[in-house]
Amino acid sequence: MRKVTLTLALVVSASGLIAAPQVNADTVFGVYAGAQTWKADTSGSFGSEQSTSNFSFADDQQGSAYIAFEHPIPLFPNVKVRHNDLVTDGNQLLNEDFSFFGTNFAANSRVNYTADLSHTDYTLYYELFDNDLVSFDLGVTAKRVDGSIEVRGEQTLQGQSTDGWIPTLYSQLRVGIPATDLTLYGLANAVSIEDSKVEDYEFGVEYRPIENLAVDVNLQLGYRVFNVELDDLDGIYSNLEYKGPYLGVEFHF
Repeated sequence: MRKVTLTLALVVSASGLIAAPQVNADTVFGVYAGAQTWKADTSGSFGSEQSTSNFSFADDQQGSAYIAFEHPIPLFPNVKVRHNDLVTDGNQLLNEDFSFFGTNFAANSRVNYTADLSHTDYTLYYELFDNDLVSFDLGVTAKRVDGSIEVRGEQTLQGQSTDGWIPTLYSQLRVGIPATDLTLYGLANAVSIEDSKVEDYEFGVEYRPIENLAVDVNLQLGYRVFNVELDDLDGIYSNLEYKGPYLGVEFHF
């Protein structure tokens, strides 16, 4: 895939499509800050020059943290920044020859490898609905992937870093359960460009043990799926899936 740079024109044009007279804004300035720990089961393939092989990965613990700013100014989007750690390791005995950026690893040799697809999401979004029962956000996200893939043999080592931008559509739906402190929610970042695809979905339930004028505290239990199919992002090709349950906490000031 050609490296995609999210330009100001894309943000403005997408925002223009989203913005409408029905767009709601917070009645006051609000700040949301949260963090999650995620037990991810990783599977799939990676490689270079359109030549990929399947690899086994350890089920590593991943982390995510975010902050969002919402305001009462009509037509101006709200802002959310989220960093996602996505580093996983593995090792296996190759059943066939594998070449990674010109370095050859022979069949029946053992290799160790690390895939780091950590990235930061920069999101502009609008609250299309926002009431005590239902809220729905829609916007655009620029994913900045600053990672690397490294393969290590007994006497050889080859790595490749990537630093690119991937634009996605963003949406979030929250539905409160009446007469309880529980909220069901789902969140999606997804895009498909030529032969590349990024899908980042999560859904879960929140429980509010604290709710007052100073701060609201939400405890989260959910499940997240992250699929990334890269077609020539700085020479890297991949078809990797990360999925698993997570625990989180969110503060609303």
